[in-house]
Amino acid sequence: MNVYDSAKMADVLAPIGFTSCSDAGSADMIILNTCHIREKASEKVYSELGRLRHLKEKRLRNEESTIIAVAGCVAQAEGEEILRRAPYVDIVLGPQTYHRLPEMVARATRAGEEKNNYGRGVLDTDFPTSQKFDYLPNEGGSQGVSAFLSVQEGCDKFCTFCVVPYTRGAEFSRPVEQILNEARCLIEKETKEITLLGQNVNAYHGLDEMGKEIGLGGLIDRLSEVHGVERIRYTTSHPNDMNKDLIRAHGQQEKLMPSLHLPVQSGSNKILQSMNRRHSVENYINVISELRNSRSDMALSSDFIVGFPGETDEDFEQTIDLIKEVKFSQAYSFKYSVRPGTPAGVMVEQVPEELKDERLFVLQDVLKKQQTEFNSSKVGNVLQVLLEKSGRHASQLIGRSQYNQAVHVNASQYYVGQVQDVYIDSVLSHTLQGSIKNHVKDIESRQKSERIEGEHV
Repeated sequence: MNVYDSAKMADVLAPIGFTSCSDAGSADMIILNTCHIREKASEKVYSELGRLRHLKEKRLRNEESTIIAVAGCVAQAEGEEILRRAPYVDIVLGPQTYHRLPEMVARATRAGEEKNNYGRGVLDTDFPTSQKFDYLPNEGGSQGVSAFLSVQEGCDKFCTFCVVPYTRGAEFSRPVEQILNEARCLIEKETKEITLLGQNVNAYHGLDEMGKEIGLGGLIDRLSEVHGVERIRYTTSHPNDMNKDLIRAHGQQEKLMPSLHLPVQSGSNKILQSMNRRHSVENYINVISELRNSRSDMALSSDFIVGFPGETDEDFEQTIDLIKEVKFSQAYSFKYSVRPGTPAGVMVEQVPEELKDERLFVLQDVLKKQQTEFNSSKVGNVLQVLLEKSGRHASQLIGRSQYNQAVHVNASQYYVGQVQDVYIDSVLSHTLQGSIKNHVKDIESRQKSERIEGEHV
């Protein structure tokens, strides 16, 4: 979501003369786009701001002005605190106000003329009544071969460990036609794969052109009809919102990739209830079963939190049992960390850090073995890989399989942006290595085409 939001901020700043640059030392404006999910996020922000303060002061000595902005969920949660702790920050803006960024820059510039350009103190963390998507441009800069497209924001679930409902607000779904228009703009910029985004993306319930409400499955049907869209993914999902229509789409829509990130968080019903997840282990397993019945080759990834308040050894073992039953292709796992302002933060049965460390080590070992087993099962097979960009080494490209695995291929830039059949010959630590199945035929065909074009010239 932050990658998408950062691209949109660049889009809205372009009409007032800003372009992206790679060197903060020469930038007229620096934006930190932040996340507030984990405990260390805000402290990292303040640490980075301290570094930027010295950069700003150095530029001021050379009579060069620098606007420092903090955006995103840390900004939403700690707006006034940021200005208090870092008075040299010029703009603090929440995730629902990006469309007003040019106005904030103008206010900060005017304030800077009165304050010697040190700190202008513009704060905008309101949740506007008009949704920002009505004002953000569709035809922004290209994200590349694979691009993100936000279709839903906010969350109404209120998990006891999570700050998202407080920093992103209530659930909101964009209209269908607005999404399709943005998708068409991405395709015009040579995007081939679109990942639909939302804090609770499968809670999507947008209105179509006739005013009829459709879910994520219906949206995927519509997106599949857009000429030029070759692949569709979505993230992040909630088990409660995996409805029959979305599961049906996985079985019917070839453009919808057979990989799904479906966070479960724990394998203990007691802990799930304490987390206010609103699903049980049994619910989760039933959804997985229905998905695999709909499409047998589904690759599943998930999120896990260890050491949630009140988690016993038995609760933890139940999580391990769930992992072994489902068999994940990949997963993200974290120690529980207290988020200020959340119900779990004041629960009395906090788990000692040493025990969290022990459990995380055991859990990650099981997950790593499953990922290795899944990747190894693809050796000797041909996977469909969208080649996205150059790798570290000469003549190396990196792409993603239909199962969202990173794949390294030795091939020329000619193949970037193409979906190719790749023969997988080995497994690296977290990636696959392969070769394009019809590589020689492709080269011969290209050389023949070039000869013909030369003869015509």
